[in-house]
Amino acid sequence: MENSRLVDVKPRISDDADKIKGWRIPDIIDPSHLKVLRLSDAITAGKVVRLLYTNSGLALLALASNAVHKLWKWQRSERSPLGKATAYVAPQLWQPPSGTPMTNDINETKPAEESAACIALSKNDSYVMSASGGKVSLFNMMTFKVMTTFMSPPPEATFLAFHPQDNNIIAIGMEDSTIQIYNVRVDEVKTKLKGHQNRITGLAFSQTLNSLVSSGADAQLCVWSIDGWEKKKSRFIQAPAGRQSPLAGETKVQFHNDQTHLLVVHESQIAIYDSKLECLRSWSPKESLNAPISSAIYSCDGSLVYAGFCDGAIGVFDSDNLRLRCRMAPSAYIPSLSVR
Repeated sequence: MENSRLVDVKPRISDDADKIKGWRIPDIIDPSHLKVLRLSDAITAGKVVRLLYTNSGLALLALASNAVHKLWKWQRSERSPLGKATAYVAPQLWQPPSGTPMTNDINETKPAEESAACIALSKNDSYVMSASGGKVSLFNMMTFKVMTTFMSPPPEATFLAFHPQDNNIIAIGMEDSTIQIYNVRVDEVKTKLKGHQNRITGLAFSQTLNSLVSSGADAQLCVWSIDGWEKKKSRFIQAPAGRQSPLAGETKVQFHNDQTHLLVVHESQIAIYDSKLECLRSWSPKESLNAPISSAIYSCDGSLVYAGFCDGAIGVFDSDNLRLRCRMAPSAYIPSLSVR
């Protein structure tokens, strides 16, 4: 997705979860069915490879394939009294006083498009940790200045996560399938976790379970205790009916707000797991949403799951039972595909 096509989609879904349990919203196929906001960007264009909202909901942070970060901030206004992200008010592209954007170190021996890109925000949104194939960079979000760099490749960092109780402790998933637990304050790798057979593609902490869950391109899930960093359990995700086993490919994980249920995302499925890594329910592409899954994430209140598909479609699911509530066609938000 190019910067000029970046969209903030706000489908008209009731906030009352009870009201949407018993019915499905019709497919959204036309731009008139929702509010779409395209974020302007006059700076050097680059393909957006990572995108996330700040934890406060006040800004949107993007990492481009050229290793440059871009930050859009919403301001308080009549239509957005709290300054929260909304499709009804355009955010401002934030620029540091120096005019120098946050830019990652890159791998000179490898094309940017082939390098792993990863990004993570601290819980208080004060720091961003990021990598684009080179060293991992830690930036101050207030000043846009780099505070330190570490972990020279090879191997490349492929996924990053802050410890929920200490911003100085960072979990770094690596291309060589290991996870390095790094202390920024003392510039030291505290331990190296081994259990995967391919690169790390997902990391998620649960303070409630006192655990770190990792996922890899081997389609395996591992649970680690964050006290002693020993492995507690591991499991390969199950292939859906008609799909060759064992599975392989990028696998992502995210904890629900309850910190016990885990969303697992693979091109073949979205699934909800419990704290014991038992699969409670899953959904696989079919019918009008039959393309491979490209990404999925919980809504901010945890009541829905938004899933993106490789053909540009978006599915909205109830998080408790993964029942499809709405399908959004690419024509609803991509101008060139709009229904005439």
